[in-house]
Amino acid sequence: MSTGKLKILIADDSAFMRLLISDMLSEDARLEVIGSAVDGKDAAIKARELNPDVVVLDMNMGEYDGLYAVKKIMKENPLPILILSGVGNTNLEPIFDALKFGAVDYINKPIKGNGKMRQMNLALISKIKSVARAKPKANKIPVPKLKNSDHTFDSKSKYKVIVIGASTGGPSAIEEVITALPANINVPVIVCQHMPANFIRPFVDRLNDLSPLNVVVGTKSMIPRPGMVIISPGDANMIVTSGKASKLNKIGFCPEVYREYNNPSINALMLSVAKSYGAGAIGVILTGMGKDGMKGLKEIKESGGYTIAQDAATSVIYGMPRAAVENNATCKTLGIREIGNFLVNSL
Repeated sequence: MSTGKLKILIADDSAFMRLLISDMLSEDARLEVIGSAVDGKDAAIKARELNPDVVVLDMNMGEYDGLYAVKKIMKENPLPILILSGVGNTNLEPIFDALKFGAVDYINKPIKGNGKMRQMNLALISKIKSVARAKPKANKIPVPKLKNSDHTFDSKSKYKVIVIGASTGGPSAIEEVITALPANINVPVIVCQHMPANFIRPFVDRLNDLSPLNVVVGTKSMIPRPGMVIISPGDANMIVTSGKASKLNKIGFCPEVYREYNNPSINALMLSVAKSYGAGAIGVILTGMGKDGMKGLKEIKESGGYTIAQDAATSVIYGMPRAAVENNATCKTLGIREIGNFLVNSL
């Protein structure tokens, strides 16, 4: 008989870390750790035998690492997988590859003795519950191809900017969209992805390698220009401020706290884009938990801009796109592989 609890499998080559995470999760009566694994091979076997609701998986585990486990689990018995990463880990490429293969989300590893241990515990528990709602799909990583071919854009197009918001499942979705854009795109692309601050730079570097566009982290007073992809930092609410004397819009930051999600807030960015660009904006909301972005996307639509939501079939979690659709904030719903080309042909 089901206990109604979420069943968790923990995979880490450190016995201390397995124990620490188990102790943290035991504080929530709705979670039950049903097993542990010492490497990727063991994790794949235990996942098949125990059929957990969520696999909490370290990436660095020797010969049979986390990426091995993700590939094996997603091929044999797709399950929601949450990736753990050490805060000091500087090589995050395997994590982004794991997300491409079907892992749902990622989080920094807890650190014993950290003064923010309680917040880390709550964040881990919240993330597990979010990941458990996902419907994971096995994906194959395509061979990266730089989109260097030019596109003939309409010189009379009213659109001056594309703004994208994403959360759970977002890194792979954003990658899909950005790599579909040509090198000569005639507008800037501004992106807010819910992501820990230490993941932002590796994510930007990865996109910069995969795309011919200039992918950068947003900084104060930066001017969005055609061919740029500007990514929000993970520890602040990035906005666009209206140009005055120079008549050029600029990147800025606001201290306001947003209830739906904060630092970085999709609503903060999209509301500012609606104000700064008006009918010249295209807003896109991608996969993610919750409702962040709905208000901002609706404001873009009501300002005369065009708005798009990722569809349910291709969203890892359909929460944010659903909120946008149900609140009449969208003009069109598209699958993730259609969005990039649709954007190009709209400009």
